[in-house]
Amino acid sequence: MGAFAYVAPTTVAEALGVLEEHASQGKRAQILAGGTDLLVQLQSVDRTPRTIVDIKKLEEANRVEVGADETFVGAAVASAVLNENEELKQRFPGLIEAADLIGSTQIQGRATIAGNLCNASPAGDTIPALIAIGAVCVIASESGNRELAVEDFVTGVGTNALQDGEFLVGLKIPNPPARTADAYLRFIPRTEMDIAVAGAGVALTLDDAGTCTAARVSIGAVAPTALLVTAAADALVGTSVDDDALAAAAAACSAAASPITDKRGTVEYRRKVVGVLCKRAAAIARDRAQA
Repeated sequence: MGAFAYVAPTTVAEALGVLEEHASQGKRAQILAGGTDLLVQLQSVDRTPRTIVDIKKLEEANRVEVGADETFVGAAVASAVLNENEELKQRFPGLIEAADLIGSTQIQGRATIAGNLCNASPAGDTIPALIAIGAVCVIASESGNRELAVEDFVTGVGTNALQDGEFLVGLKIPNPPARTADAYLRFIPRTEMDIAVAGAGVALTLDDAGTCTAARVSIGAVAPTALLVTAAADALVGTSVDDDALAAAAAACSAAASPITDKRGTVEYRRKVVGVLCKRAAAIARDRAQA
């Protein structure tokens, strides 16, 4: 293992200053939020020297705030904190379910959904769930904050849209209107603590007659990045989310998938499974919206 330095800034400006200084000198700095991915990588696949910039002391990164129109979740907020927040579980049950699938109870005491997003694994469970509910990244830089939809944040396997001198402060999520709900499902070979073979997140809104007026569908682990599948959402809108609509949405997800064959599943298997997961998640979201 190479040489490492560690800093724990207490303000966003201080954190940006560290990142900017390292970028200008051609040195590497890396953000630590929970560290459950980073620390493993430091001991295995990526041992190059760097400065670790711990953002757990930043007020903004630890904020959870439910406003009138949107909810903000800071980048350093542990999944365990979210899992115990009753208001968030009511508003975004699919997202909280996705966060609760990652690792053990001990891991969830450190892991963050922002870290899961920045790690940019195709199988990251919270990424399709975030896309489904329209989450937006709040990115800090020397020129001020910029915002980017989650579906545009991950650019490839292990890569994201952060530029030198930037870091993810948190996530903004529009508060769901009445009769709106989300759900996330994944398939794994084991009963728990495994990596998704396929995953699907769905959020939808129903009117008083039970007709779907808006929907977002995202799939994960079946392409280099999680995908927003507009064709699947279009198949749901204007329907009562009945069997025919669910089947059409499932077919759209299977068609949008571009998986690989490996020891965990074939291309054909993953395409089939992701469609099934979309169908089931959409039905769960529908039932929740009707409750």
